[in-house]
Amino acid sequence: MVIDVRPILHTPGKRLDFRFELDLSGLEFDGRRPVSRPVAVEGEIRNTADLLELELTARTTLDAVCDRCGKEFSLEKEISYGCMLAEEFQNEESDEIVLLEDGKTDAGDLARTAFILGMDSKILCSEDCKGLCPRCGADLNLGPCSCKREPDPRLAALASLLDKK
Repeated sequence: MVIDVRPILHTPGKRLDFRFELDLSGLEFDGRRPVSRPVAVEGEIRNTADLLELELTARTTLDAVCDRCGKEFSLEKEISYGCMLAEEFQNEESDEIVLLEDGKTDAGDLARTAFILGMDSKILCSEDCKGLCPRCGADLNLGPCSCKREPDPRLAALASLLDKK
């Protein structure tokens, strides 16, 4: 969504509100497409003393799979992003400054990039997820499995001391 900021470019105190939806259903993360619903984006561009500030929030519900236990679940995802908008760089380039093109900025592209960069590299169904048993594959969140635990071979000498008692 391209936004024309020329109406507020040189008018301190003015602002532009925006709201739109992004379709990110084609994005693939770890072989999955977790964004099946539209991403709702809302934000504003404010002129504060001839300085343009853009702030936006992107929200959706992801179709997630726990990285520990493999359980499928829905996950609310919200990303916030902010930057300054400028017609030209004054000193040096910065990641916090986005250049305007003919008095316009592409808020859709900014929201898309922020959302992708804000995706978690590891997703868990809960903070205390116990995962799966590495031997039998039982879900340890439902209770302990029936596998007999083998002692760590590095501690075999200590285990033999316990057996002698």
